[in-house]
Amino acid sequence: ENSAENSAMASSQDTEWTTDKVRSTFIEYFKEKEHKFVASSPVTPLNDPTILFANAGMNQFKPIFLGQVDPNSPLANVKRAANSQKCIRAGGKHNDLEDVGKDTYHHTFFEMLGSWSFGDYFKKEAIAWSWELLTEVYKLKPENIYATYFGGDAELGLEPDTEARDFWLQFLPESRVIPFGKKDNFWEMGDQGPC
Repeated sequence: ENSAENSAMASSQDTEWTTDKVRSTFIEYFKEKEHKFVASSPVTPLNDPTILFANAGMNQFKPIFLGQVDPNSPLANVKRAANSQKCIRAGGKHNDLEDVGKDTYHHTFFEMLGSWSFGDYFKKEAIAWSWELLTEVYKLKPENIYATYFGGDAELGLEPDTEARDFWLQFLPESRVIPFGKKDNFWEMGDQGPC
């Protein structure tokens, strides 16, 4: 009995997490949470003259964020979505070209995995599902996980996001739930607009 348990534990820990496996596991996890899978849009957007290349996982959902979704579009009734968006970051406000090759995480071509709620759920569920996915599905060690939350911005009159912080504190010790400012905790599509 013990050898069978040890063998099962070893095989789960020794699982090779290829890119395909990480992606498919992510998508299946969120499909089980009633998210509609939305395939990657082309890296050269078909109907968006505001960007040259898809540079974020949220690009294909811009009509929803902006309240401009065509009622006949497949996105019209989407409340929860999951995607793996192919992206090219080659210029614009968040130009990473000067960082490519200097570290292990700046790339010009990459995929962004996303789970999206359009007025359906919010921080509590998103944080709980993130924790479950990372620790129970991907089997990452909880002691290696840190979370950030928006620490506020006095100049803009924005308070810290204590709601997100408090949800993370249900899973992590205070020393690993870290406030970040606007520069590190916001990502914008441009000077104005969604994201």
